[in-house]
Amino acid sequence: MSNLSKRLTIYFEPDIHHALKLKSASSHLSVSGLVDEAVHLLMSEDQEDLAAFSERANEKQISYEALLNDLKKTGEI
Repeated sequence: MSNLSKRLTIYFEPDIHHALKLKSASSHLSVSGLVDEAVHLLMSEDQEDLAAFSERANEKQISYEALLNDLKKTGEI
């Protein structure tokens, strides 16, 4: 463990804990490593979502009712 590592207790449902232990054994990563990897992936996906929201911030907004009317007008519903 590096000096930057922090310790945290996490509680899992028994089936999830068992699956993590099996995955850990088969992937040669610790359970901690798997959780760290999963959290990094989750945060990376959040960052991508935030970037997509920012890119679309200036798009024209349309009400749900107007959307349905447009879809009906074009024959999509």
